[in-house]
Amino acid sequence: MRFAPGRSMSLALRIALASALFGLVVAAGAVFAGYWTLSQQLDARSASDLQGRHELLVHILADMPSVQAAAGSQDRFGDLFFGHDDLHLALVDPATGQMLASNSAVASHSVTALLHATAAPETTHSWVTSDGQRFSGMHGTVAVADGKPLRYYLSVERQRDSLLLAGVVKATLVVLPLLLMLVAMGAWLTARTGLAPLRRFNRLAASIGTKSLDQRVSMAGLPGELADMAIEFNGMMERIAQGYRRLEDFSGDLAHEMRTPVATLLGRTQVALSHTRTAAQLREVLEGNVEELDRLSALISDMLFIAQAEHDAKPIQAQAVDLAHEAKRVAEYLSLVADEKNVRVQVEGAAPPVTADRLLIERAITNLLSNAIRHAAAGSVVDIELGSDGLAATVAVTNRGETIPEAHVNRIFDRFYRVDSGRARHAGGTGLGLAIVRSIAVAHKGSITVRSTGGLTTFTLSLPGGAMPG
Repeated sequence: MRFAPGRSMSLALRIALASALFGLVVAAGAVFAGYWTLSQQLDARSASDLQGRHELLVHILADMPSVQAAAGSQDRFGDLFFGHDDLHLALVDPATGQMLASNSAVASHSVTALLHATAAPETTHSWVTSDGQRFSGMHGTVAVADGKPLRYYLSVERQRDSLLLAGVVKATLVVLPLLLMLVAMGAWLTARTGLAPLRRFNRLAASIGTKSLDQRVSMAGLPGELADMAIEFNGMMERIAQGYRRLEDFSGDLAHEMRTPVATLLGRTQVALSHTRTAAQLREVLEGNVEELDRLSALISDMLFIAQAEHDAKPIQAQAVDLAHEAKRVAEYLSLVADEKNVRVQVEGAAPPVTADRLLIERAITNLLSNAIRHAAAGSVVDIELGSDGLAATVAVTNRGETIPEAHVNRIFDRFYRVDSGRARHAGGTGLGLAIVRSIAVAHKGSITVRSTGGLTTFTLSLPGGAMPG
């Protein structure tokens, strides 16, 4: 149970010390209660024995012919003192105060103690002498055969009782520390054994880093509750590992996306500064730089939007939104882009109104429609179909073009993910349009799904009707 200075004690050691302290308190209480109980029993036994000796003494004195006869009647008290060498008797003439008889020097001391204690007659009184000896006794007056009074002082030594109580205390002082050590050791061993799985958890958690997130706790030999903890811990580690991998992927993608415009800006600027340029040439360079800066600005803006949406940093401005009206507005806004691609956009159907942030819904539909136009085949039609599945209002955007491979469908809403990265970057996208749509859907407690087959690709945005969830 060693522990280094300056380090906190182990949990097992703290449990052992706490058990020892608790055991000390309990043992001290038990010893005190036992001592008090034994003392009371010894007092009761002594009082009962003394009462019996007193009754016999009164009987003997009542048969004595006269007070003066007490001085020569030692043989009369044989039965009284038989087997009681710790019993002391003094007889006093109350008329003269003369001590008529005593069986020991202690008897005279008992007379003094009982007189000074002003003990009531025929009641038991206990006292301790200056040298630590315990006594119990009683006194009284009895009429002898001729009718005259005779005073008696009967006392008994309690030395055996004192030795017995002292022996109990000594034995306790010897045994108690050993008992407490055994309790502490037992508690320490029990706690150390029981906490072994937790120490495994602790060592594993301490060893986990960015390169060891795939470590798991073995459940072999674990009891039921700790096995459940291990399952929960492993699940947590899996989620952390997945999050870390997503963060790594996102960091790499973000660096890649920002590196291209930054490299372009740097290259153009360095070329422009390498030779003397005319005003027209410098203007052309600056115009190209503005395009790249616009791309960076859009990228940063989209990233901030996603971060705010996912962490509820920007509250939703809820209001009643007519999805058909918003879809038509977006279609009209993007009509010039569609005409350039030789694509026609049509809006059909109806959907129940939803309580949502109108600007966010408009942005989601804009991203879906611009994505559909970008990937639609020339001369085709992009359909915006409004409807309801009974629980939520839906906006389905369908374009005709290349089918999205199954391997890409599950990742198409990830940040910076592109089915055709080269073509998408050339078209000016940031790779965040669909990720933004998903963030908007999640912020509204809705969903976004995609289905692509036979040259038709449909993105469906579902939004719950009624009041916005709190």
